[in-house]
Amino acid sequence: MSGGKRRAPPKAEKLVDHHLGIVKDAAGKYQGHPLILMGKSMGSRVSCMVASSTDIDVSAVVCLGYPLKGVNGAVRDETLLELKVPTMFVQGSKDALCPLDKLQSTRKKMTCKNELHVIDGGDHSFKVGKKYLESRGLNQHDLEMEAVKAISQFVQNSFTENCT
Repeated sequence: MSGGKRRAPPKAEKLVDHHLGIVKDAAGKYQGHPLILMGKSMGSRVSCMVASSTDIDVSAVVCLGYPLKGVNGAVRDETLLELKVPTMFVQGSKDALCPLDKLQSTRKKMTCKNELHVIDGGDHSFKVGKKYLESRGLNQHDLEMEAVKAISQFVQNSFTENCT
């Protein structure tokens, strides 16, 4: 935000070089350690683009609220189809930017190992409506902690599978 006005963020493609530089610096500083990239929404697209770079060795990617549908409604799956590293998606079941049926179709076409954790009733920000939570005897915190546990298990499995 600048001067009280909201501006559209830059296109994901314009952010890749900057983020690739940061990731390379971190990888150089912590050589020999696994490199997991994680981002929310456009940050997950950028993480996938960085992971597809041949300049860096990424162990896995976690996509929080991946924006599979573009502004014009077209499915943006090219980046996902290029991935070669284990990838996890955490998506709200009511996320208009990533309808689960479209994500499922894309996941079937992906050549890398991929997993999905769905936050039932969640929107793009994983927020679940109060009535929905009450009707199911759930709470927001517990749903988010389930997602954290699923991410942790995915990361652990990625290391175990890559080391054996």
